[in-house]
Amino acid sequence: MTARILIDAARELSAAVDALPFAPPVTHVYNPLDYAWEVHRRYLERYGDGRRRVVFVGMNPGPFGMAQIGVPFGEIASARDWLGLEGPVGQPLIVNPKRPVEGFACARSEVSGQRLWGLFRARYGAPEAFFAEHFVANYCPLVFFEGGRNLTPDKLPVAEQRPLLAACDAHLRILVGALQPEWVIGIGNWAEKRASEALAGLPGVKFGRVLHPSPASPAANRGWAEAATRQLTELGGLAQLGVCAAEAKRR
Repeated sequence: MTARILIDAARELSAAVDALPFAPPVTHVYNPLDYAWEVHRRYLERYGDGRRRVVFVGMNPGPFGMAQIGVPFGEIASARDWLGLEGPVGQPLIVNPKRPVEGFACARSEVSGQRLWGLFRARYGAPEAFFAEHFVANYCPLVFFEGGRNLTPDKLPVAEQRPLLAACDAHLRILVGALQPEWVIGIGNWAEKRASEALAGLPGVKFGRVLHPSPASPAANRGWAEAATRQLTELGGLAQLGVCAAEAKRR
């Protein structure tokens, strides 16, 4: 069963990255595959079974999304009310007082997740319709903080990145091998680069990217749904998704 493969692979990834050391300026590292495992497992069980035509790959968890509940791009309202996910959430081993984990009680909205799942909801209506051919994952499961500031994996020293990328590459190969997609779409340039390098030589897989929906991106703030729809439409194999998303947006 595909979901079982994904669950076992996520467990292995969690253990592998938990063993890695990170030095200053990193002050805190969160692993939601540990303290939010139950919700992540439910996400994989419910939406990760069977082949998928398209796999979207993000960078790493946001502080108010997956860091809170273990769901990729896990804006609370989208995960709870659209994806129908719930479950207990514990605490990181060392809590950053500037970035507490409140689980589904978190009142802050993860804008990236709101935008991403909002587009798919507008296009497909029901999550089962979206996940019939698509899946969403994060390349790296860890959240890095420098005090209250979020640090993305690409900002880590090369010596610290190397073992982290090796573990994440191995996990992505298992995930893609299980789901057997035609397309792997990076959400942002870095995610596309990591996916194309990790999966180099894998037959039958095509790569693309969409603009990252982060509010830190001026381009995303000028209309992320429209930009992402245009990019998906320009990828020939994803024309149906892009065109239908645009039509749903106009209705």
